[in-house]
Amino acid sequence: MECAEQIQAQMIIVIHPGSLNLRMGRASDLNPHRTLHAVARRRKPGGQVHHDTILPKILPKNKDLLQELEDCRLAVSHTLQSCLQSNGRRRYATPPQQISAFNRRSTPETLPDSSIQAWYQPMWDTVFGDNVLNLDPNGDFNLHFPMRRGELNVHSGLGGSLSSVLTDLQAIWEHVLSATMEIKTTDLSAYKCVLVIPDIYNRAYLRELVTLLLCRIGFGSCFLVQDHVAATFGAGLGYACVVDVGDQKTSVSCVEDAISHPNTRVRLEYGGGDVTQTFYWLLQKCAFPYKTCKDILPQDAVLLKKLKEDFCHVNLDICGSEEKHFDVMQPGKAFGQRFTLQVGDEAIVAPLSLFHTELLNLTGTTKLAKTQIPWTKQSDPEDCFDAEYLKETSRRGAKEQLEQSAPEFLHTENPDEEIVVDEEKENYKQIEREFVVPGGQIIGLDQAVLQSIERCPNDELKRKMYGCILVVGGGMKFQGIGKWLQNRVALQIPYLYRSEQLDIVTSPKDMDPAMTAWKGASVLSCLESASELWITQQEWKKHGLRILREKAPFVW
Repeated sequence: MECAEQIQAQMIIVIHPGSLNLRMGRASDLNPHRTLHAVARRRKPGGQVHHDTILPKILPKNKDLLQELEDCRLAVSHTLQSCLQSNGRRRYATPPQQISAFNRRSTPETLPDSSIQAWYQPMWDTVFGDNVLNLDPNGDFNLHFPMRRGELNVHSGLGGSLSSVLTDLQAIWEHVLSATMEIKTTDLSAYKCVLVIPDIYNRAYLRELVTLLLCRIGFGSCFLVQDHVAATFGAGLGYACVVDVGDQKTSVSCVEDAISHPNTRVRLEYGGGDVTQTFYWLLQKCAFPYKTCKDILPQDAVLLKKLKEDFCHVNLDICGSEEKHFDVMQPGKAFGQRFTLQVGDEAIVAPLSLFHTELLNLTGTTKLAKTQIPWTKQSDPEDCFDAEYLKETSRRGAKEQLEQSAPEFLHTENPDEEIVVDEEKENYKQIEREFVVPGGQIIGLDQAVLQSIERCPNDELKRKMYGCILVVGGGMKFQGIGKWLQNRVALQIPYLYRSEQLDIVTSPKDMDPAMTAWKGASVLSCLESASELWITQQEWKKHGLRILREKAPFVW
């Protein structure tokens, strides 16, 4: 029996597309293949130039913005100075001026016998994944990331139409299937596919993605699963308030028994990439010795991301300045360089920008928190039971009833006046208003968790969610940050739920949190109950959206 299940799992492909990385593999694999979720296309002579950047772009630094950033940096620094170490002693910090003086004197050393590679010279007109990083930035390739801020990267520039984005997705996914996983595209009709989608979704995009998987790429069948629901399966939890910090977005929702409660969902347009830019700004304030670093270049963007991952933490026992080293090996340069620098509390301040979001204004993060668009606002002509149809028919029915039963003087002057009150619309406005803080600043992580849990339908569920918060995604992998989140939430839990044990899970089953959702989707796809979820190519061609409404494992 197990052998049969193993064979079945080998024929299921699980795809988890992110703004920065793509994770794809067989459901039977221990780990997915991870690659940069990007494609570079050769420009036609004299063609338009387009470069999506790896890190979020920085706003022009005017006086007001710099003042705001500096005020927030000082506020966080003062908070850290008032904290205690685990041995009960007060924390101390090395003055930034002292660190700057060291970094100004620091000169790079040439690395002996460093064999620098040349820029990658592709034979083809299309380059995928990590090879994109080794293309000459001044060459004749345009760079496209089909996803940004956790959503399809539809924009008004070159390659920003929905059809272009879907073509890019198809090209990248087919490349991974054939080149990395060695599956022939002609054999794909024998394979099933699970696509991990965001917890807050756009129904029109979902329709396009299913068409892409079944009709264009040619899988035999597929189903969609929300990332937060998949994360609970990956962590082996029956319920959790899921906090997913990706590279470009942070999302929170409460999941119970494989259902993500729509009212509790919120997506914030900041993530690990914004923290990287904040860290880079803090390093520059301390005379960062790598003077020619440019965050818009892929090579330097990847280096800055690595420095953030290697240097940043939220360990209050580390005080004062620390000496760090890093190497710069750039293609096209004659030799590599090793830099030495000092960092102090900058390494803690940057990760804490997830709670003090004024520091993230550097990348111009939008002040709006995105919530699930109610079904009444997403009509589709293909769907005969969509909200618009139901609203129209119920209004007509109610009007006829009223005309038959009401005395003449009760008849409304305007026969087309809406009788059905659109409650969803009012609820939606209410949700939009709630996920903000006074002054219109985008909410921090702790506030997002508290407000999401507050939107649970009953006290029992709220109590459960306060007891289990699951942190996943690759944007918050800092030592000690789970404890910081726990303390911030614990201080603000309403009195009614105070006695509960607050448990924050940051690396479930000792797994990389960036992989939890992919793992959960592969577990879910092999369950016996999943047999009812698969949508076949034939069903999709015949019924379209209606079959998704019937079979989707989430409230359509």
